[in-house]
Amino acid sequence: MINASVAVAALTERGVQRTVLPNGLTVLSEHLPGVRSVSLGAWVRGASLHEAREKMGVSHLLEHMVFKGSERRTAHEIALALESLGGSLDAYTGREATSFQARVLDEHLPQAADVLFDLMLRPALREGDLALERGVVLEEISMVDDTPDDIVFEIHNETLWGSHPFGYSILGTRETVGALQVRDLRALHERAYVASQIVVAAAGNVEHEQLLDVLDRTGWGALRAGDPTPLAVPVPRAVPAAERVVERDTQQLHLVFGNVTVPHGDPRRYPLMLVNLLFGGGMSSRLFQKVREELGLAYSVQAFQSFHRSAGAQGIYVGCAPERAPDAIAAVHAELRKLQAGGIPEAELAMGKQQLKGQITLSMESTTSRMYRAASVELFDEPYRPLGDVLARVDAITSEDVAMVCRDFFSVEQQTVVRLGPATPV
Repeated sequence: MINASVAVAALTERGVQRTVLPNGLTVLSEHLPGVRSVSLGAWVRGASLHEAREKMGVSHLLEHMVFKGSERRTAHEIALALESLGGSLDAYTGREATSFQARVLDEHLPQAADVLFDLMLRPALREGDLALERGVVLEEISMVDDTPDDIVFEIHNETLWGSHPFGYSILGTRETVGALQVRDLRALHERAYVASQIVVAAAGNVEHEQLLDVLDRTGWGALRAGDPTPLAVPVPRAVPAAERVVERDTQQLHLVFGNVTVPHGDPRRYPLMLVNLLFGGGMSSRLFQKVREELGLAYSVQAFQSFHRSAGAQGIYVGCAPERAPDAIAAVHAELRKLQAGGIPEAELAMGKQQLKGQITLSMESTTSRMYRAASVELFDEPYRPLGDVLARVDAITSEDVAMVCRDFFSVEQQTVVRLGPATPV
């Protein structure tokens, strides 16, 4: 049993707790007694932001390779282990972390913890599997290349961030993936897949002490601590707004406008979320109503945003017929100027607050969402905020807050623009 003297801090009256084990592993959980399931995840603080350009895609390839078999299980046995119980197993590589998650019935939590430990921390990483899985990843890259409304975001990201790893492709390129070797995967695994670089989070019908006991019995408590020093990430640099045209033989022209905003911990994140929602977050948004409903210039038009520890970004996507591109661009520019100059009226602001609060509340209805929220406490190094506190922060957004972010982040001149599709008049 794990030493009871390790620090356990109750984060809310609803039972979210945090423990740092002696080996440096951070464990967070939220008890939800009204469900029969548990979502369990592990986040490794090693992903595309921590890669050298020539090793681009190594984190994603390693995420794939751990599923090819472990010291105790074949690839098929890994796939079968939880699916045979009605559960699920998944993984993804992001900008700042690589994540592995399972969702199972509460009675099957030990099996989920064991499978995650086995595949993540005892992978075989065989030479013979690399050629096969490299081929799978190259097919994934081809799939993105053949999907214009996916690849345009990759190109925009690269243009927006310049040489910084924020602009790297998470999948890597054909050249970098083609050059990666097992020794590269093993080097990353040795450095990042250690207790001090991993956050484990769970939510569902599980008590915190029960989770700690399960993790101890399945090997997590004995995992090597490793170097606790964070993997290096270059400081993001300001890149001047630019315009890039990429000619492709497509039926539509794909447009992405975007600019750098603020990190996850910046208090302006909440007014930015509110403005983004009202501006292009749904069918009732300004962009949708103007560009699609009123002018009929596009089928798809939407705003997007992301927030990381050190920076954030937002933007607008429009897919339209090439001949309509000048009108679509003019309409987006007009809405940006209107937003920057006039902000958002009180009545619209009140509606947006209600909409944002509803979305936040509804997102908390699943154990998986609760698990992600618990993990974010550690991943973003921010205090845990109960749902009521988050909703109160939305209510506290003022007209002045909104006007400030509109002025600071929504000018036409700030936008880096990428056009992907047939040649059109500029």
